[in-house]
Amino acid sequence: MRNQKTALVTGANKGIGFEVARQLARQNFRVFLGARNEKAGGAAAEKLREEGDVIFLKIDVADENSIRAAAEEFTRQSDRLDVLVNNAGILLDDDKSALTMTPAIFEETVRTNTLGPWLVAMAFAVPLKKSKAPRIINVSSSSGQLEGGADGWAPCYSVSKTALNGVTVQLAAALPKCAVNSVCPGWVRTDMGGMDATRSVAEGAATIVWLATDAPHDLTGKFVKDRKVIPW
Repeated sequence: MRNQKTALVTGANKGIGFEVARQLARQNFRVFLGARNEKAGGAAAEKLREEGDVIFLKIDVADENSIRAAAEEFTRQSDRLDVLVNNAGILLDDDKSALTMTPAIFEETVRTNTLGPWLVAMAFAVPLKKSKAPRIINVSSSSGQLEGGADGWAPCYSVSKTALNGVTVQLAAALPKCAVNSVCPGWVRTDMGGMDATRSVAEGAATIVWLATDAPHDLTGKFVKDRKVIPW
């Protein structure tokens, strides 16, 4: 359908990304479910097709060539992108401190969590600009907040999210017709968050979906949690 909105959700074969893809499909979005693992991504897309129009798109946000190929494949299937959810991320150092982190872990974390979303936004800027009201949602974390200081948990992950918030404000300035925001989903029961986390996957996805659909379009360049702007 020509008026059907289109969304790309990265890292959507499981966890928060999968739930965001599910909820957007239920709201009649044409959803491109992005994942780096072709088997897992294809299976996830197949599972969600009972919810709506869901298409698997192979994309590894840590690989510039993969991002470029994904953008080319996307443009063969859609003329515009209304919503980009940069959800893909990794956590490699939850048991490390700032004095025991390694350069290799830091570089891999930042490449995926910070540079990846930036490159994805750049690669999909043209189809985003074809939308009447484009939106980019960068899935961040309160562990990246500078307000109040760090608690020492997962320093590489936390710094990557601090930097991702910087990417958000830069993209908001570069794309004035696009609503670009960071979001903290909270501590969610996923493979990353663990089963002791306080929020369900649906609760973690809720504000992301709101930013993708019903949030005021003039809300941009902000950090959001539970539909409220929070300090950087």
